[in-house]
Formats: sequence, structure tokens, C-alpha cells
Amino acid sequence: MIKKHDELPTEHDDPLIALLHRAIKFAVKILAILMVLVIFWGVADVVLVLYEQLKEPPFLLLAISDILKIFAAFLTVLIAIEIYQNIVLYLRTDVIPIKLVVATALMAISRKVIILDFSVISPLYIFATASVLLALGITYFLLDKNYNDE
Repeated sequence: MIKKHDELPTEHDDPLIALLHRAIKFAVKILAILMVLVIFWGVADVVLVLYEQLKEPPFLLLAISDILKIFAAFLTVLIAIEIYQNIVLYLRTDVIPIKLVVATALMAISRKVIILDFSVISPLYIFATASVLLALGITYFLLDKNYNDE
């Protein structure tokens, strides 16, 4: 039988520790509420960025730089949604959220790659970003392989 994982058990031998675990779980719920607000603000920002880019001359046409700004806004909201999912997973007792945390980091670094302005960054920065992306990709692959093998 698989033992249930519980990061912050509310039943504990020490009543103070149990109380502190309940307090942390309450704080995580507040973070989840705040993250939902951030997501809605992010969606409003996407709408605003899109509106501002479309009203600029030439009217209703987007330059590549405008599209990159819009992509950055979209991807930021998607990363916020991933972070919300991480927050909610911390409240569950049947999941260890390692794979989702790595996926969120992978998405964040991928967002960075998509919006990079290669004319102003150094080759070393590109190499370092590629290294982080490769390391996270391999980590995700291994976690996924391990998860699918079980």
C-alpha cells in the first residue's frame, strides 16, 4: 500500500506544530486567492497591451516587436496560472508537486527565450540560458519517464 504524502500534516503529536501547519495551509490559501487576482490583472494587461498595439499607426497592424510584447504578456499570464496550480498542489496531500514545479520553471525560461532581444544580449547570456533550458528539459524528461514507469 502506498503511504499518503502529507507535507504539512494537521494531525501531529505536538499541538503547536499542528497549529503552525494549519496556519501555513491558511497562508497558502490566501496566496491562491491573491494569485487568482494576479491572473485576472494579467488578462486585463494582455487586453490593454493588445489594444494599445492595435491602435498605433499603422492601424490594426502589428510589427514583430509588437507581437513579441503580446506574446510576453500572454506567457506571463500562463506562468501565473502554472504558479497557481503549484500553490494548490501544496494544499493536497496525495501529490508531491516536483514535476509541476519543474514544468513551471521550464515554461518561465522558455518565455524568456521567446522574448529575448538578441541584438542587446551577450553570447554568454544566450549560452547560460540555453544551459538552464537544457538542464530543466532533461530534468522534466527524467521525471516524466520515472512517473510513466511507475
